[in-house]
Amino acid sequence: MNKNSNRTLSDEQPAVNKNHKDRLFRFIFQDKASLLMLYNALNGTNYQNPDDLEINTLENAVFLSMKNDLSFLIYGVLNLYEHQSSQNPNMPLRNLIYTVDLIKGFISQHGFDIYGSRLIKLPTPQAVVFYNGKKEEPERQVLKLSDSYEVSGKEASLEFSTIMININYGKNQELMENCRPLMEYSVFIAKIRHYEAQSFNLGDAVATAVNDCIREGILKDLLLKHRSEVTSMILDEYNEQQHIENEKRWSREEGLAQGLARGKEEGIYIFIDTLLEVGIECDTIIQKLIGKYHLTESEAAQYLRNHSV
Repeated sequence: MNKNSNRTLSDEQPAVNKNHKDRLFRFIFQDKASLLMLYNALNGTNYQNPDDLEINTLENAVFLSMKNDLSFLIYGVLNLYEHQSSQNPNMPLRNLIYTVDLIKGFISQHGFDIYGSRLIKLPTPQAVVFYNGKKEEPERQVLKLSDSYEVSGKEASLEFSTIMININYGKNQELMENCRPLMEYSVFIAKIRHYEAQSFNLGDAVATAVNDCIREGILKDLLLKHRSEVTSMILDEYNEQQHIENEKRWSREEGLAQGLARGKEEGIYIFIDTLLEVGIECDTIIQKLIGKYHLTESEAAQYLRNHSV
């Protein structure tokens, strides 16, 4: 793989955007020099001029809670880069939607006529997800839109692939060696998790990791200039992850409770059916329901009425 430019984060810092909560990954790679270094490391290229890269990141794409982290054009390739801390099998679908929006803008910008007889040359899409979640995942895998199709085995008219790259510390060493900002980001996150595992609260884990990184020259200039903003980004991101995990847990618990309730109801109605078939009187059935299912008299009577409807 070709070596990249020696230009690093210290050469050009991105401006802090106060208008929305940003992610540290996106914040780092909004710097064109770092983004070009990442592109070179992924593709084995050795482009040197960051100005050849045209950033066209979608803001608030598709839904207000969704936006793609980074998208840019360079030499006919439309790149969509996403950072994920949890594996999302729907990324091909999301990236397809992002790509369609970007290509629509590309067509409009150049005044192309999609109904004309001339073939429109489009930029080649390349979608990449950079994964650094805690769940073990392969170093590299390809997610395909066709995996979500209800009917498999048929030749579909539409396919869209997304490459998922594991950027946890110790993974994809060659990529890390060729993109120092990515390697330093990976080390920083690994340090936070190391201190979390030692029972530090999240705030203390982040603060200690920041101090370590500054002392060791990891993301040093970024952390010195934007320490409070970086800390806020990490805390916001972790809070968002926790919120998502809580929502998933509550959803599972609610589903389980609903399933148990449905199972109990079905059991009650089967029990009533059985007693009625052998000629048990309604008053006796109510008493048996009270004893077997710990119901009140009114609840038992209501089940019996519902059964008769």
